[in-house]
Amino acid sequence: MDSNLPEPGQIVIVRQRPFVVNDIETSTLPLPSSVQDQSTRQHLLRLSSMEDEGLGEELSVVWELEPGVACLDRAQLPALKGFDSPRMFDAFLHAVEWGAVSSADDKALQAPFRSGADVDDYQLDPIVRALTMPRVNLLVADDVGLGKTIEAGLVAQELILRHRVRSILIVCPSSIQVQWKEEMRDKFGLEFRIIDSALFADLRRRRGIHVNPWEHFPRLITSIDFLKRERPMRLFRETLPAGDQPSFPRPYDLLIVDEAHNVAPSGRGKYATDSQRTTAVRTLTPYFEHKLFLSATPHNGYSESFSALLELLDNQRFARAVPPNKTQLEAVMVRRMKSELELRWDGSLT
Repeated sequence: MDSNLPEPGQIVIVRQRPFVVNDIETSTLPLPSSVQDQSTRQHLLRLSSMEDEGLGEELSVVWELEPGVACLDRAQLPALKGFDSPRMFDAFLHAVEWGAVSSADDKALQAPFRSGADVDDYQLDPIVRALTMPRVNLLVADDVGLGKTIEAGLVAQELILRHRVRSILIVCPSSIQVQWKEEMRDKFGLEFRIIDSALFADLRRRRGIHVNPWEHFPRLITSIDFLKRERPMRLFRETLPAGDQPSFPRPYDLLIVDEAHNVAPSGRGKYATDSQRTTAVRTLTPYFEHKLFLSATPHNGYSESFSALLELLDNQRFARAVPPNKTQLEAVMVRRMKSELELRWDGSLT
């Protein structure tokens, strides 16, 4: 470690946290006549956080005046001492080819082989369907117990491997937040943070009262009842583009809504009334590139309510108060019942 002036792209430790140097600007103020050494000039460094919970955080410091700074030793490639055998190089190329995923090839799936889940054949349907969509808008309405969480994890992991998704927000009932976090970590190696009042308080204590938790981790889980509150929604709106700023590309990537029937408008005969949950999700959906809704009971018996739910998912295909076209519905909805699936020899589902 040393405290010399770093270079752009180098990793530095500032205020006990790792940052990468984006840019260095040398002071243009004239030096005193008694100082001839140009190296005594001060430098303004623009930094970006490297921490997962510091996603998008930037910092500008005057390097010579900032206390306790350090830059990591410059790394370099090892010295070339010889060549590997052709057999080893061929094995390396095969490993690279196997591990690479092309966005243009929608038939080579990687997520099922990289996950720690026991994937059944029918659970591949949503991921195959998602890869054929330029923008993923899927309603997974499988029967209870068919593994909608695993299907959502497969879709998310495949999109991450193809560099189509980085930021993910999972909205679910508060009672299953921990279950979602553990499933994503244990079966797909994806770390999520549960965003709630405790996280708000912890970040404010460690980072200051003006911190915005929505900007501090790329993968988040929150409950619909927490999201609909005034303060969390106000802080989320602060991360969105202002009225005079372009809204494309969208600032967020993938929105997963579990138990999506809970956010559907309440059906009352020929009318559907938006609840606070509906309003909260309606605020989110325009700013996510991809949307994945999960529900074992998407239709509550009211056509108005169902069409309004479909409009939240894809407002280009569906409109409120308009009966959904069957062809368009089949394009975005995956639904299987337990009775439709064959059983294995031991009585479990295939």
